[in-house]
Amino acid sequence: MSASQVIAQVLTGGLSSPDASVGSLAAALATLLAVAGYVAAVAPSMRPRAALLASIGLAVLLLGVSAALLAFADLWWPVWPSVLGLVFGHLGLRAPRAAGAKPAARLPASTAPAASKATKPAAPTTQSPITQSPITVTPDRTQLGRYRIDRQLGRGAMGAVYLGHDPKIGRQVAIKTMALSQEFDGAELTEARARFFREAETAGRLQHRDIVTIFDAGEDQDLAYIAMEYLKGHDLQRYTSGANLLPVPTVLRIVSRVADALAYAHSQGVVHRDIKPANVMVDPVDDSVKVTDFGIARITDSSRTRTGMVLGTPSFMSPEQMAGRRVDGRSDLYSLGVMLFQLLVGRLPHAADSMAKLMYQIANDPAPDIRTLRPDLPEALANVVALSLEKRPEVRYSDGRQFAADLRTIAAGMGARMDRAPATPATSGDATPPESDAFAATVKLSRTDPRHNPSP
Repeated sequence: MSASQVIAQVLTGGLSSPDASVGSLAAALATLLAVAGYVAAVAPSMRPRAALLASIGLAVLLLGVSAALLAFADLWWPVWPSVLGLVFGHLGLRAPRAAGAKPAARLPASTAPAASKATKPAAPTTQSPITQSPITVTPDRTQLGRYRIDRQLGRGAMGAVYLGHDPKIGRQVAIKTMALSQEFDGAELTEARARFFREAETAGRLQHRDIVTIFDAGEDQDLAYIAMEYLKGHDLQRYTSGANLLPVPTVLRIVSRVADALAYAHSQGVVHRDIKPANVMVDPVDDSVKVTDFGIARITDSSRTRTGMVLGTPSFMSPEQMAGRRVDGRSDLYSLGVMLFQLLVGRLPHAADSMAKLMYQIANDPAPDIRTLRPDLPEALANVVALSLEKRPEVRYSDGRQFAADLRTIAAGMGARMDRAPATPATSGDATPPESDAFAATVKLSRTDPRHNPSP
């Protein structure tokens, strides 16, 4: 007996009638091909639960039809290969989903948003994870806690950011996840989990119009997650190259609002530690500015701050942060000065091809005068940038509100119409612009005189 005859006998149940054998074999093969097409093309595009229910229904239907034919027409139609195909096909689909991988489309590296938590792409036009992104990759899960997952916005080294929906109040949210158990174990995992929820607690108590709002935090499916305000627009990273610089008044308006937001956070005992263009979202439609990703912010009291930890993005770190010393709000204002420098001239004040050289430059080399790179900028603005980039914290700006006031005064001198900052750290309210003589004292201050920069 040939191999093909053996296969036919197995598939057809050993029917003696050649016609019956050929018909049953053809039906079995057609069913098997249809099931293969379903498992390969249809099931991966469905939500896991819907695909499972559809497969169960198909299996029951096939078994029922086969049993009916055998009982009433004395015709054996073998469907067990198709049923086994459904079973093993679903096992193959479920395995990568359970591991957090995608059986279908992959996230292109060139469009992955910059994050917190996200891998930093080389392209300067990268968007933040909490942005209205064109990415439409099918999510690898459908639920986190009480939140329904609609689609993925971005993916980084330790987790992903999803667009979700809160069914209780019908609100869209951005859900930042971190697969802590894949990166840490033992005592390190316990510390990482505690730090993650401390981040949520810290950021959740910040209520300011220019800081992203945190709604909730939890843990589900071995993922720690934070549900936060979903922001439209894009981050400032796209405006850091020479060809895409924003108008100077727009830069001053945005940076002054960030400075006010940081002043408020610092008044609550929170240091951001990673201020950079990728962590500031803007939406020209509704004129919103939002500081995002307090992901490595920590309470600054001594019981929770450990020295010797370097956290942040190297080019934007203050000298004291780069050295691993304890930092306060003045470190954030240094990073904001670096961001202001980059948004104005399209380059960083310090750049090197190795971490050792970069650390040396940040600690020792003065930042270039922005007027040597862009002569059309006013001297007063150059003085503000220089003051924000001072090496010694006691000489640098110590209060974001003063930083913001100086920027608004410069903008007013340039004839720009600026939003007024809140008089106190709050979510609304206007403040009158500072007097010109006060600003003159600011920009003419000797860098060795700490009167303008008292320690907080």
